[in-house]
Amino acid sequence: MSGYGEFCPIAKAMDVLDERWTLLVVRELLLGSTHFNELRRGNPKMSPALLSRRLRSLERSGVLRREIGVDGRAAYILTDAGRELSTVVQALGAWGVRWIGDLGDRDLDPHLLLWDIRRTIPIRAWPDERTVLAVEFTDVPGKEAHWWLLVERGTAAICDYDPGFEVAATVRSTLRQLTEIWRGDRSWAAALRDETTEIVGPASIRRQVPHWIGQASLAATPRPERAE
Repeated sequence: MSGYGEFCPIAKAMDVLDERWTLLVVRELLLGSTHFNELRRGNPKMSPALLSRRLRSLERSGVLRREIGVDGRAAYILTDAGRELSTVVQALGAWGVRWIGDLGDRDLDPHLLLWDIRRTIPIRAWPDERTVLAVEFTDVPGKEAHWWLLVERGTAAICDYDPGFEVAATVRSTLRQLTEIWRGDRSWAAALRDETTEIVGPASIRRQVPHWIGQASLAATPRPERAE
């Protein structure tokens, strides 16, 4: 990487961080992913070769270190310098929510949405016993229309196949609607009221599902008032 050739600290930081995908890799590491395949799942449109290059670059820059576990698997761990980027990533995310809210069709990805939901799901809000929540996207073709969230023993998993357990309830929505709910662009109450999103199941469980899924960490970011 040639760099900017400036003494400015911002330019020096950008020498490390402004290559495409770099900050999104850091985002995944900050959210707890440590293994290559986890990082891939959080950035499904990134090629394995490019991810490898970005990880090597971040290691050379002192943002992360690579450790080999007893199982022989490589783990990527943020250094103090890497963890300090948390405030940078959070600030960028909040700015994106406030000022770049419009979503194009290419921004919508069922795999990435469910992966994001899984890793921040409020597990304490779920029942103690194994619980399965089905998600059906009414506008997504093929097998990517059907997903299952499985919470058991304090851990959450996302399945793109039927895990074979009883389903407590089913969320039916377009991909855009559920993405907007997750981002905080729409509330669960509004989406359920206008029937763009539907929860199918016993009434006692239907009331709990919005609390089970919750919303993204930046969903509560205040939006600026738009001029009419």
